[in-house]
Amino acid sequence: MTFKHLIGCFIVLSLIACKQESHLYKIEGEQILISDSLSANHDVEAFIKPYREHVYKDLDSVLTYAVETYTKTNGEFNTAIGNLMADAVYEESNPIFNKRTGKNIDMVLLNHGGIRSIISKGNVTTKTAFEIMPFENSVVVVALKGIQVFELVNYLSRAKRAHPISGLQLTLDRNYKVKSALINGKPIESETVYYVATNDYLYNGGDNMNFFKTNDSLYLLDYKIRSVLIDYFVKKDTLNPVIDNRFIKLK
Repeated sequence: MTFKHLIGCFIVLSLIACKQESHLYKIEGEQILISDSLSANHDVEAFIKPYREHVYKDLDSVLTYAVETYTKTNGEFNTAIGNLMADAVYEESNPIFNKRTGKNIDMVLLNHGGIRSIISKGNVTTKTAFEIMPFENSVVVVALKGIQVFELVNYLSRAKRAHPISGLQLTLDRNYKVKSALINGKPIESETVYYVATNDYLYNGGDNMNFFKTNDSLYLLDYKIRSVLIDYFVKKDTLNPVIDNRFIKLK
């Protein structure tokens, strides 16, 4: 496929000297068509070749193996790939958070739309992590009182979407009303502070998750979601995530 770009190349044709001053006399523009028919610059190619090969080698490094193909469309309220991502954020981020604060992450909330690719059956590489999460989103931990967590829960019940969660067990009745909401197996208490891991995009109101803004504290882990996935993959010999009962609707 040929891509056409117009590049304005401004050329100064002449300058007229007037005592100690110079004046721009004329500017002309030339249109140069850029397409794949242009010959490569061999010196440039030779220069970047080792860097390109190094990047490709890193991206193609096999980290783990997936027993099935996982996609964000294979579940109504929770998906195997979404569960994997939320669990990975908890597993990889909690030790960092605990070391810095002495506290533990209570739950994780990510967004369904942030899953940008599938995990294909077979070898899972570094490139897989980049495809799933091509953005530069990082993990943040937000301290929310239970009253704000209730807003989070109500948001999920209204959204009716498989936003990835971990640590939260949410059950809706047949009318999509919240029947039960548990964190670490216990009912949410309105005055208790819960530490919720999410990403900076959602914290800043992405997907209309405005409940994060009313918080007691914000902790920046300086840990990209993509790096979370890579670290998680390296530790797993095999990926076999499942759809479970962490977010369900009763019939």
